[in-house]
Amino acid sequence: MRKRVGYIAFLLAILFLQSCESNLKDVQRIYKTSFVPTGEADSINLKYTDSGRVKSILQSLKMVDYSTAKNPFVEFPKAVLVTLIDANGNKTTVVADKAISYKKTEVIDLIGNVKIQTFDGKVLQTNQLYFDQKNEWFFTEEAFTFKDADGSYLQGIGIDFSKDFKIFNMQNNNGEVNNM
Repeated sequence: MRKRVGYIAFLLAILFLQSCESNLKDVQRIYKTSFVPTGEADSINLKYTDSGRVKSILQSLKMVDYSTAKNPFVEFPKAVLVTLIDANGNKTTVVADKAISYKKTEVIDLIGNVKIQTFDGKVLQTNQLYFDQKNEWFFTEEAFTFKDADGSYLQGIGIDFSKDFKIFNMQNNNGEVNNM
């Protein structure tokens, strides 16, 4: 009889522990952060206008919105093409394999085969480039090449520059500048 009571107590203890484990997994599942997009769009063509004038056009095969995440962002996982149009109608294009726009910091991360081509023949290429929208400033720690319409070029690792390409800060570079 004593063995039987011990055996029953042992079984009850196991059942109790399994029950607790099951409840623990349920609680963990409830509090686990769900990282799912709040929206998705395919083949987008967004136009930003100001006072009736188109200032930029964003095109991408896919957009995924994570606006309810702790640090909200919008991802363009299948290439992005941005056309910037100035007051004179001049166009500058920015292309990348992927882009992520972070809402809180207002920083855009351009990733893979990044290329900026201005209307006046300037071309910058790198593998990753960040754009600080608030300060209108580009920067990277990656290798880059920059070519001007007159044949001048710069290459190196690490650069930051103004949106209009008028101010450059470079960390480690070499190149050839014509017409000084």
